Amino acid sequence: MIESLLVANRGEIARRVIRTARRLGIRAVAVHSEADADLPFVTEADEAVCVGPANPAQSYRNVEAILDAARSTGAQAIHPGYGFLSENADFARTVEGAGLIWVGPGADAITAMGDKINARNLMAAAGVPVAPGTTEPAGDLDAAVAAAAEIGYPVMVKAAAGGGGMGMGVAADEAALRTEYDKVRAFAERMFGDGSVLIERYFPRVRHVEVQILGLADGRVVALGERECSVQRRNQKLVEESPSPAVSPELRERFLAAAVRAGEAVDYRNAGTVECLLDPSTQEFFFLEMNTRLQVEHPVTEYVYGVDLVEEQLRVASGLAPTFDPDALTPRGHAIELRINAEDPKRFLPGPGAITAWNEPSGAGVRVDSGYVAGNTVTPFYDSLLAKLIVSGATREEAVERARAAVAQFEIAGPKCNLPFFAELLENPEFLSGDYDTGIVARMR
Repeated sequence: MIESLLVANRGEIARRVIRTARRLGIRAVAVHSEADADLPFVTEADEAVCVGPANPAQSYRNVEAILDAARSTGAQAIHPGYGFLSENADFARTVEGAGLIWVGPGADAITAMGDKINARNLMAAAGVPVAPGTTEPAGDLDAAVAAAAEIGYPVMVKAAAGGGGMGMGVAADEAALRTEYDKVRAFAERMFGDGSVLIERYFPRVRHVEVQILGLADGRVVALGERECSVQRRNQKLVEESPSPAVSPELRERFLAAAVRAGEAVDYRNAGTVECLLDPSTQEFFFLEMNTRLQVEHPVTEYVYGVDLVEEQLRVASGLAPTFDPDALTPRGHAIELRINAEDPKRFLPGPGAITAWNEPSGAGVRVDSGYVAGNTVTPFYDSLLAKLIVSGATREEAVERARAAVAQFEIAGPKCNLPFFAELLENPEFLSGDYDTGIVARMR
């Protein structure tokens, strides 16, 4: 097993990785920006190194500073968390080139799945269902218009190099496409350094369902069930649950088999997620993208399958067998995750500030993965995620009841917070029925 680990991230995910590392007797090293010096993940690590100012480009994305921190602390491996450098193939190669262990999939798999068009083509060749769309970038507006005419409106206009719900637009007709194409292309060039655009069929009523996979050290790829991720604002997730209330046993079997084929197609190792769109009217699903890293919502899978995914990541990176029997994976119960963000609960606009009160809920089936405590300041430099509230129960109904109680108990004062939105959602008839889709938040507003 790895003996020392540098966590190249911040906030709740850094704290989460450090927790498992220390449980396993692994020395944990944190890197942090000047703005994050007083956050819990810094003090909970065995050693911490400041890698630069608040600007992520000068700290959490500063490859040389992170590698220098690894060398100076004697770290043996690097865990990238999610975001920042986690899906950067060049960083993965640089880490391994420096003689360190990369706790993640191989750089080739990251590269293969990092471009949406290339990923779609690979998945189609592997027999994974893909939605109608372009097989190469729409090089200019005329090409986009021609592709949309062939696919049929409405269409989704997507940044080929994007991810996390960023760089997307919907066009119901050619006039809208002309506007969205220029907007998405400009955004993609600015954010990802790649203006390539994909045109894909848009489904007005759709569910977002994903499968957790784990590529084992012996070369096998296994699937640890699905997660429902349809409660979203601006194409970004707010709530995840497992199992999905929309997935029957027969559909689940098809989902998991397709996800395993997706991983096998790129010789996948370590944790990853195959994201799909599900048409609830036809029960057809289509590959959306693969996230070549640990997902924000991994705790719901941990509850349902009784595994620690960070531990499994570390075991794969160490060349060790998993703690579970891959041939006897059995889901139990239901789990729901709520992303507690520093944003107003109506328009979901960021609202940073000093935290004057922070009291977390507790009790049976309640877990909080948080990045802050009272006295910390939420700065505008990073993602607005404050904490993840995860609840579990023997049934979905029990998990929802525990979520209601936990939301009522959770006290955060100072920055804006979306807890009131979750109180509303947990009473919403559509959500309670389980028969909801990606438009549920818009309908609530």
